[in-house]
Amino acid sequence: MDDFLLRAALAGTGLILATAPLGCFVVWRRMAYFGDATGHAAILGVAIAVVLSLPLIVGVLATTVVFGALLFALTREGTSADTVLGVLSHALLAIGLVGVALAPGPRIDLEGLLFGDILAVRQMDVWLIWAGGAAVAAIIAARWNALLTATLGDDLARAGGIDPARDTALLTGLLALTVALALKMVGALLISALLIIPAAAARPFARSPEGMVALTAVLGLTSVLGGLGLSFVIDSPAGPSIIVAAAAMYAAARVAQAAR
Repeated sequence: MDDFLLRAALAGTGLILATAPLGCFVVWRRMAYFGDATGHAAILGVAIAVVLSLPLIVGVLATTVVFGALLFALTREGTSADTVLGVLSHALLAIGLVGVALAPGPRIDLEGLLFGDILAVRQMDVWLIWAGGAAVAAIIAARWNALLTATLGDDLARAGGIDPARDTALLTGLLALTVALALKMVGALLISALLIIPAAAARPFARSPEGMVALTAVLGLTSVLGGLGLSFVIDSPAGPSIIVAAAAMYAAARVAQAAR
């Protein structure tokens, strides 16, 4: 196997460590639009990183964390979450695209930012993605029972001595980290798809929350490897090809569910 394909496969595998458990919570909590909006906010982080000569992941992570905190604060004041998401998502994406276009220095590949370029990951990127993915998985595992209880309902969580706002903030931060890790691989417009589609495909066949996470991981990994194979065979963009493979599995899962 060519080195660039091996690095892409390893990077995708490391990313699944984070997207599998986090994607399940996104589906359970109906946070799909939030994941999409976080990806849009990441573009502004790229522009800030370029202007300040910072590593891209630093700018993206900082911007997405601030976005999550701002959303959390506005929704707690009583503003509708979907309204806040709609305003912030499109505003930050537009500001980010303008900032990237006006940033000094070499032109930035906007198509790569929007749709990713997993075949361009370097060895250092692979290590970084594995470290970040393992950290997200470890944190979710450590807070698993509390996160599940808070997902079932705020009142149930408070009765068990759990602060649901704290766990919501934790998921927001983990989602921001995952978006920062995935930006180079699948791009800002496709990040939420990698989070949602494998989890949605696994949901009808899971018998427990833990089983759904495991099946989501299998489907996510299959999407990554299948998408890379499709990209190699027909010379298509790798990031969108991964999402096409995931969508195909979701369609197959729906057909299997209907047949069953």
